[in-house]
Amino acid sequence: MERTLAIIKPDAVAAKHTGNIIDIIENNDFNIVRMYKTKLSRDQAERFYAIHKGKSFFEELVCMMISGPIIVLALEKDGAIKAWRELMGDTNPANAAPGTIRNLYGISIGSNATHGSDSPATAVQELAFFFPDL
Repeated sequence: MERTLAIIKPDAVAAKHTGNIIDIIENNDFNIVRMYKTKLSRDQAERFYAIHKGKSFFEELVCMMISGPIIVLALEKDGAIKAWRELMGDTNPANAAPGTIRNLYGISIGSNATHGSDSPATAVQELAFFFPDL
């Protein structure tokens, strides 16, 4: 079993898509190991997305992530990282495959409903950020 981090971002939480997204997660055979709702501080968002510091979209990303509550989830499944990324869809909702979460609930590249770890190393790091006891 592999684990990955998933985040339902503030845009999707504000639009009340949380329940639908969780249904999609469970209907795709992911085990939700842990889940909670929180609001990131600027410092937390900057630390979480530190890999993007200095990039043109960093400030917009941080501001979006602190704009409201998020739902963080530790997901488990064989091949969880790849499966979650495929289920989320392309970063740009306009290019996301039909039926993917970002196709259904994303608004723009900046407000694209969900986040997911992109590699095993990133998953370990990101899970530890939100679930240090896992």
